[in-house]
Amino acid sequence: MKMFNKVVIFGTGLIGGSMGFALKRKGLARQIIGFSRQKKNAELARRMGAIDRTAASLDQVQDADLVILAAPVEAIINIAPELAKRLKKGCLVIDVASTKEKIVSRLNKLIPDFVGCHPLAGSEKKGISNAQMDIFTDSICIITPVSGTGKSALKKARSLWKKLGAHILLMPAARHDRILAFTSHLPHTVAFSLIGSIPDKFLKISSGGLADTTRIAGSDEILWSQIFLSNRKNLLSSISSFQKKLAAFKSALANKNRKRLIKILAAARKKRGHLG
Repeated sequence: MKMFNKVVIFGTGLIGGSMGFALKRKGLARQIIGFSRQKKNAELARRMGAIDRTAASLDQVQDADLVILAAPVEAIINIAPELAKRLKKGCLVIDVASTKEKIVSRLNKLIPDFVGCHPLAGSEKKGISNAQMDIFTDSICIITPVSGTGKSALKKARSLWKKLGAHILLMPAARHDRILAFTSHLPHTVAFSLIGSIPDKFLKISSGGLADTTRIAGSDEILWSQIFLSNRKNLLSSISSFQKKLAAFKSALANKNRKRLIKILAAARKKRGHLG
């Protein structure tokens, strides 16, 4: 027996498309419907086999068992009121956005069976053409329930991610956003700023280190501008922390303090080793 009879995915890009592929591979859904602001994206997802057919309107969610919101933060918040009017009782709704507090606070009031989720998977590449059916295998999925989250909805959400191969962490949305400001949003901020600081004429004279360090600067600017602004307070705090570390490095360099510089580098190397 399939876990879901009908699934509707809003946003058939990298993560939404990957969820479609994964649901099919695991045999978890009888039919998968894809909805995108750009019809050509949903049509491409259909041709590639990530979804079974495309949706022309929100009315497609009326008999859905699972709705996946794989769109930018603002799009999810904006679509929520109209979506809530059309859902049948017991339909599980999850999002996969990179910030949680604004989405969870808004959707929890509108949709009884909403569960905030964030799979720590993906890449700087975007679009259905870069989707992967095994992208969630051995990844971490953070789930952010609130006091009003239904036990049945939470149980189904946990079961879904486990079946997709993810390891689950539960935490409040505010804590999620605080942590991700340091572990994801700050690195993107640094990568965007770093590549922007290098004169264009120098780019051709570089080693793989520059490409490795700035890989995530190839991420979508529309998506990431929304992520940054939706987690503005936490990101500003993480940027301040980074600036202090950079200032200490600059000071050691300016003062030709070899001992201090080595200490900074050694501490960083040791910490980097914990990432595996």
